[in-house]
Order: sequence, then C-alpha cells, then structure tokens
Amino acid sequence: MCKQPSLWSPRDPLTPGSRDRLQLFALNATADLGKAIADALSRPLSAHEEREFEDGEHKARPLEPVGGRDVYVIHSLYGGPDMSANDKLCRLLFFIGALKDAGAERVTAVVPYLCYARKDRRTKPSDPVATRYVAGMFEAVGTDAIVTLEVHNPVAFENAFRCRTVALTGTPLFVDFARSLQDDKLCVVSPDTGGAKRAELFRETLEAACGRPIGKAFADKHRSAGIVSGDLFVGDVVDSTALIIDDLISTGGTLLRAAKAARKAGARRIMALVTHRLFMPGAAEVLADPAIDRLVITDAVPPFRLPANARRDKLEILPAAPLLATAISRLHDDCLLTDLVVF
Repeated sequence: MCKQPSLWSPRDPLTPGSRDRLQLFALNATADLGKAIADALSRPLSAHEEREFEDGEHKARPLEPVGGRDVYVIHSLYGGPDMSANDKLCRLLFFIGALKDAGAERVTAVVPYLCYARKDRRTKPSDPVATRYVAGMFEAVGTDAIVTLEVHNPVAFENAFRCRTVALTGTPLFVDFARSLQDDKLCVVSPDTGGAKRAELFRETLEAACGRPIGKAFADKHRSAGIVSGDLFVGDVVDSTALIIDDLISTGGTLLRAAKAARKAGARRIMALVTHRLFMPGAAEVLADPAIDRLVITDAVPPFRLPANARRDKLEILPAAPLLATAISRLHDDCLLTDLVVF
C-alpha cells in the first residue's frame, strides 16, 4: 500500500508579475475543457469570435489585445459529431496565424489530442507521413510551441516539429490512481510491443512512488491491413492487479486481447488505464466484457460515441485539466516539467 504524497503539484500558482502576460483562449469545440483549465489556473478565458460563412468557410479572431502576450490556445483535434478533425485543425491554424499577426509574443498550441499522430511513418509504398505534414502547417503559421497529451509516438512527434514540443503523458494521473488502489501486488502490462516504452515509463514512475517493486508484462500484437494477430504474453501477473496502459481506446480490440491474455495468465483483477477515449463502434462491447474489471480514462476526449446503454458503471474518469493547467503554468514561468514526467 502506497501512502506517499503525489509526485506532482497540480495547479501551480503563477509567479507574481507574470500573470498579466499570460493569456488563454479556448476555441468553441474545446470550450468545456478550456474553461476547466482556466479555472484551475484562476484565469479567465479571453474573448474571441468564430464566424461561419454560407459557403462553409469560417474565421476566428481574438477580441482582446494580444500584443506582447504569452498566449496559449486550447483546442483538441479529435473528430466529433459537429466538426471533423480537418475542420478543427484548419480553424486552429488560422487562429494562431491571426494571433501572431496581432503581435502575440509567443503562441503555444495546447492540443490534448493531436490528429494524424498515428500516421507517423510509412507502412506501405508511397505512404504519407502525415505527422510531419501537420508539423509543417503549425510552423508555417508561426506556432512557437505545441503541447500534446499522450501522443501516439513521442519520438516521431518530437522529430517532426522544429518548434518546441511538450509531450505530456497520463502517467502522473494514473500513478495517483494506482497508488489509491491499496493493492500489494501490481503489474503493468503493455498491450503490444509498440507501447512497451510507455508502459515502462509508467511502471518506473509508479515503482518510485510506491517504493517497492512493480511487475511488468506485455502482450504481442501484429496488425496488417486492419487484421490483428498474435497471442504471445510475457510476464508474471499471477494473483496481481494487472494495469494495462495505452494511449487511446478506439474499438478496444487491443485492450481486450491483452486483458484476456492477462486473465489467462493468472491476473486476479484487470484495469485498463487509457488517456484518450475515442470509443469507435465495438468499444461498448469491449467495455461490457468481464475480462476487464474497470476502464480508467481521462476526460480529454468526451465520450460522445459511447451508446447510452454502455456499461458506464465500469468507467472511472480522471480530470485532465489540472495536469494541462500545471503544464501551462510551468511553461509560462519557464519552469521544469520533470515531475510531470516530461524531459
């Protein structure tokens, strides 16, 4: 059982004198999360206008002076019921360009979910490397820094951008959750080999926080042309609470395969810890499967695709706003992010 205090301090106060230079905007499609972040920083959101034209074009502009300010624009780029990822990306880029044209000293895009981040390499002849193209568009409008939460491939993300990148993870949130379980035997499971580094970062941080060994395991998965295969499971999960860590849940098939493998290997309880809840068709059935005891997710993406009859009683939702607000505060005051597990 872990009783140590949290390793990170949410909602850091802004240093005296710096408050007047900080300016927060949240575009309409991310208004709820933006307000939660602003509340955590005890700062108001600055006013802006988003106008739609009859032919489908739009414009967005700040309604308050931004000259000489350190501006943070909060806008998550997941496709939703009212706006596609492409629409959101275009709107964010134009708004950043408008801020720079209006004299903002520094503009940071706070993008909890970054679209096209999963297409970070060529897997077929003549494939696009969309992450690099998206990076070029952000840089073209003058973006000074970009902050994401649990980007699919941190190495590809950092290499694609020439401006400053901050790849936050859900680790601080999930470590606090895992320490609250009061479980003597924990094992961190990667649902595939591609997520092994993410799982190991979480395991090492949890182990340091608890001051005792934490087990590890991984399941093997191979995907080609949408077909998933592979059933290898390595690690000792016997009589443990298995914590399956992943960046997102789409259909949930990867998580369910890992959960069933861990259950077969002797895990006593299985919890999936996932940052982004896309919940594509099929996810509700995965959530209902008895192989997964609990799904712990953040609220960085709303669960708008989850059917009303889904097993919501198995969901535990962790607010992402305190973590994002802390990162903004640290960046504004030029402080280190190491206790947020960012290097």
